[in-house]
Amino acid sequence: MAQWIHMYQMLQCLPDDTVNSLYPPATFPIEVRHYGADWIESQRWEDFSMEKMEQESKAQTLLEQTVSMLQTIAQQKTDVVERMKLMQISRNMAMFQPQPLQFVVMVRDILRKERVLISANNAPQYQMYPSRDNMQDVEHLGAKVVEVQNIRKKMHQLQEELNWERQNFESLQGPFQQNGLDSARAEIQKLQNHIQQLEFNVNTMATKRFQLLKDCVDCLDLCQSRLITRLKDWRWEQHKAAIGHPFDDNLIPLQNWCEQLLGMNGNLRQELMLIGERISDLQERLGQLLQVLIQSSLVVDKQPPQVIKTQSKFSTTVRYLLGEKVAPGKPVVLKAQIINELQARNLGGVPGDNVGELINNSAILEHNTASKSTCATFRNMSIKKIKRADRKGSESVTEEKFALLFSTEITITGCDTPYRIQMISQPVVVIVHGSQDNNAVATIIWDCAFSERDRVPFVVPERVPWRMMCSTLNCKFTSEVQTQHNLDHYNQHFLAQKIFDKPDFAEDFSNMMVSWAQFNKEVLPGRPFTFWQWFEGVMELTKKHLKTYWSEGLIFGFIGKQHLHLILKDRPNGTFLLRFSDSEIGGITIAYVSATENGGQKIQNIQPFTKRDLEIRSLGDRIRDINHITYLYPEFPKHEVFKKFYTEPQVQSCTTGYIPVSLHTKVGTDATPMGPHMAPLAENAHFSVDATPSPPNMASLNENSHVGFSVHPFQSPFNSQEIPSDIIESPTTPHHIPAGNDMDIDLDSIIETLNS
Repeated sequence: MAQWIHMYQMLQCLPDDTVNSLYPPATFPIEVRHYGADWIESQRWEDFSMEKMEQESKAQTLLEQTVSMLQTIAQQKTDVVERMKLMQISRNMAMFQPQPLQFVVMVRDILRKERVLISANNAPQYQMYPSRDNMQDVEHLGAKVVEVQNIRKKMHQLQEELNWERQNFESLQGPFQQNGLDSARAEIQKLQNHIQQLEFNVNTMATKRFQLLKDCVDCLDLCQSRLITRLKDWRWEQHKAAIGHPFDDNLIPLQNWCEQLLGMNGNLRQELMLIGERISDLQERLGQLLQVLIQSSLVVDKQPPQVIKTQSKFSTTVRYLLGEKVAPGKPVVLKAQIINELQARNLGGVPGDNVGELINNSAILEHNTASKSTCATFRNMSIKKIKRADRKGSESVTEEKFALLFSTEITITGCDTPYRIQMISQPVVVIVHGSQDNNAVATIIWDCAFSERDRVPFVVPERVPWRMMCSTLNCKFTSEVQTQHNLDHYNQHFLAQKIFDKPDFAEDFSNMMVSWAQFNKEVLPGRPFTFWQWFEGVMELTKKHLKTYWSEGLIFGFIGKQHLHLILKDRPNGTFLLRFSDSEIGGITIAYVSATENGGQKIQNIQPFTKRDLEIRSLGDRIRDINHITYLYPEFPKHEVFKKFYTEPQVQSCTTGYIPVSLHTKVGTDATPMGPHMAPLAENAHFSVDATPSPPNMASLNENSHVGFSVHPFQSPFNSQEIPSDIIESPTTPHHIPAGNDMDIDLDSIIETLNS
């Protein structure tokens, strides 16, 4: 399914019209391509064409196999929504029974279009491991180096033979000349010819040896350039992993590649020394290649947290890929320092002012024989204090990026001089208070998602197309929640309407530009929070309390009220769906169809349930409690789809002497009336506690629950007038805090003042 993997990544950035055109919902929905990817790509669709009518029986077989495959996958699905959808798709494919060739040719054309889109996609496809072509280049280089060594050995043998024959020639020349015999002259001539042949062979092999050495250096340069590119790819994918992109952190293949090239560089330098004459051009190139390889082999294996709070411990690990080649003796100590954006741009220049103080900022490079890795682990590092740059305009402290710079001096076995090596971490944001964390994460998300490769540190665009933002939100949401259920096009469209404040816009948002300010600087219209703060709240709620509901497709998710009314308006009373609240951070609400007093219908939204509400009573139990709702949209009985989420019956012991209680969720007028001294929890929904003996299938009351009791009011146990006035605090009016993200500036200075 390699083709589908590439295609699936591209789909996040394609307009809905393009996707629907590629996978027509009526004939070949995208679900067929997704669930049947392995099987589809293993069939010989290219063998078919509409002109080859003799292939109709084979086409009929393929069609039947496709339907059977879909039905098998459907039966394996635990999610009733997905199962019913796949069964319906398999039944719809019966339309192709009269013309099976039309079906197989359609699939053939879809796969062709996919290949065209993939090849036309300009985004580079990064590969974590050395490709077979690259490894063949390394093997080819190794064979060339061996050939150079063999030529050198053969030349040595020829040179020894030549030296011997020359000695014989000199020793025989005197006696043969005195004899003056023709046979003696013939023998001398023969020996002389042999010497000339040996000299010719030696010179020929010397020329070949030099050319091979030059070819080897060229090949080494090419292989090392590809290695450096792969190392950059690894770091880039590590950077993208912060927003949920897949990332394989295995460095063993790259380490082996580094070690191979280092060994070949050493062999070539040795061969140049054995020539006996200085070839400065090749020696300088090999020296430069060696330096680049040694300096590029330092990587940050485990990045530090990208949001770091001062006075808090954190860890990070730096790995040296040529660790086994480090000269024994003096231990290698790595030091870390924190640098700002300006210093990161001038690593080769003179170090600037110290912008922060790190504690426990040194670690020894140690070799682990079992894992074959050489690492320096900073286990208890901490930022004691930080010096911030002057901010521009409305820039917040949570928008300022730093990095950790790791450096040391290292000597490689076989090299005379030590090398100074260094590497910087991914950008980090330093905060002084937990309230700044959300905005700091937004800065990191924007950096990881939209920065370009080989950028100037740490430049990011001010605006990006919505299709890129949408892909990022989906990737982050699915990775954070740890689900395979993506945001569908309805969810994505509503998110676009919300961030652009265009609730009535029904067109494609793909190419509209989203600014950093819209993402996490400006509050949403009529709300006290930014888009990211709202989205992150939903993500946290789903991760901690709604993961299974979301993964099984039971939550509709992000949907506007206009769209909500559109899809529910013709549904029977009691039909409901679950949607994320758009009016408060981290809430999920139930929208349902109910009857009006005059016999009509209206759509109502129950007050959102927050993290705290769901900690008291789960969403499944709340859905069971509410009698107004009966069918999950479009028409699934709620007790069938939510039954497994209901709390198991608990047998309660009455030996304690207490009357057992149970907790229920009630809505609107069904809620139990409360006494005059009890304030309601919510406008539309609250809990009630039944103090009668509870049935065994009711959950016990959480001790932290906020509940409403139906009780007679107690007589006041004391009169407030009896309390001396000097110990009564008069109510104070809280200071108004303006909406926005500027509180962290005050917090920063306050914390630093307290620390000092």
